[in-house]
Amino acid sequence: MSARPEAFIALRDAAEVEAELSASSGPLAGLRLAVKNNVDVAGFPTTAACPAYATEPAGTDAVAVARLRAAGATVVGVTNLDQFATGLVGQRSPYGGVRDARRETHVSGGSSSGSAVAVALGAADLAIGTDTAGSGRVPAAFQGIVGIKPTLGVVSVEGVVPACRSWDAVTILARDLATADAAMAAMAGGPGTRRWPVDAPLAAPAAARVAVPARLTEMAPAWAEAFQEAADRLRSDGCVVEAIPFAPFLAAARLLYDGGLVAERHAAVGEFVDAHPEQVDPTVGAIIARAGEVSGSAMVRDLARLEVLRAECLGLLDGFDALLVPTAPFQPTVAEVDAEPVAANSRVGTYTNFCNLFDLCAVAVPSGTVDEGPAGIAQFGVTVVARTFHDAVALDLARRVMLPAPPPEEYAGGTGPLPERPLPWPASIVDGGVEAVELLVVGAHLTGQPLERELRALGARWLGPARTAAAYSLAALDTIPPKPGLTRVGAGGVSVDGEVWALSAGALGRFLAALPAPMNLGRVELDDGRWAVGFGCAADAAAAGADISAHGGWRAWLASPA
Repeated sequence: MSARPEAFIALRDAAEVEAELSASSGPLAGLRLAVKNNVDVAGFPTTAACPAYATEPAGTDAVAVARLRAAGATVVGVTNLDQFATGLVGQRSPYGGVRDARRETHVSGGSSSGSAVAVALGAADLAIGTDTAGSGRVPAAFQGIVGIKPTLGVVSVEGVVPACRSWDAVTILARDLATADAAMAAMAGGPGTRRWPVDAPLAAPAAARVAVPARLTEMAPAWAEAFQEAADRLRSDGCVVEAIPFAPFLAAARLLYDGGLVAERHAAVGEFVDAHPEQVDPTVGAIIARAGEVSGSAMVRDLARLEVLRAECLGLLDGFDALLVPTAPFQPTVAEVDAEPVAANSRVGTYTNFCNLFDLCAVAVPSGTVDEGPAGIAQFGVTVVARTFHDAVALDLARRVMLPAPPPEEYAGGTGPLPERPLPWPASIVDGGVEAVELLVVGAHLTGQPLERELRALGARWLGPARTAAAYSLAALDTIPPKPGLTRVGAGGVSVDGEVWALSAGALGRFLAALPAPMNLGRVELDDGRWAVGFGCAADAAAAGADISAHGGWRAWLASPA
């Protein structure tokens, strides 16, 4: 980290870190964790980039930090940020502005500036950030890494200095989606967090419908071209990409800083700022002090306006699985931010500010580069935004649109990416996530078969091929569309080819309620000794059908000359 020493406010003893890494265990064992310094880490003052705000070390970890440590991650230090998480540029800190990992003339993005740069340079494998208006997404984009901004409330904010309490989220920054996914599974959930609905989707449809802004406001021309290339990648991958009006989203975004909602900033730390003006960054102090002048009636009025805009924007997204936006429209230089600190910051947040106000989830990923001539190569990123609790959908589509960014020259290495896990993080949370059920299909719901669409519509996730134990018979039923009937016969049965899907318990209930006769759902034994929910059929219907057990599966029978 010698190239960007300003990324960290304080580091742990190197020998202590190495010893802890060697002894770590759990799904995140061996991974080094950096923590934004508005989040409590035992032994470090939680300064929020204001040294006078906290001089004594925190006595305990924030819940998010404790959960990651319990999963095996090792804290290496606490990172710099835009003071009181007020900014998207990473320059509003008495510890020094954090520069881009590749171009020292450009800003890192904020407010989770140090966390993003620490990950980009390999000083940490993952990092905690926070996000109210884009603070976990913008620096991810500028640094060419992944940033997951979950549905509000599914990660505890206990032990986090608030920015705007109603819209704050704890985020994860990592170099790849697999590591970010595993970290989210460990960090989310627990007492006091928001409960997931029983029918939350676990995957995006193969032919997902994705909205994009009809007009790209504030975009640098080459950045607009990079965004179109990202949208085209989704089209090439089978998605339907359509433009929608974006003005209502932008109108909502302006409420966060230009309207009454900014009063939450003052409610969070205004008392300290008002009492210590000389200890506060001038730009941050002006924003928070002005927020203290907002009247109660102005805040109530703008909250009502926000609800109207939310309804309008969600109406525009009706029928779509997600919204794809540029994470930022450009990357300013340090000099540009010094010259116009508020204007440059506001432009950076064009496509991020609305997200938390509407209680949406988002995944920011690298999506190529932009050649800016003498200024060098900029990292370009996009964000997949999805509905509340549709975090798995956003994760899926982010994986399909991202382009891995090359590491910066200073990159120090570190632990490689974790292996992909079969279930996304909302279904892998230790306590409080989505209950996932495995469903074995052997006929018309197989991939490529006529009823696969029913599972996709329920947010089911394909886990892979499977076979039943050698205890079943298979019959071709007289149905439309054609289906097989699976029956357990015990001795003398065969092993039947199929596939396993995962879907939420609520989605499975809806699926069962719509299941036509003579089909039913029951327990099916797999050839590895596991049991899954699977299709069966009434005995009389199976007896009336043609026995196709000898083919070993529905696809094999369909491909046979008979």
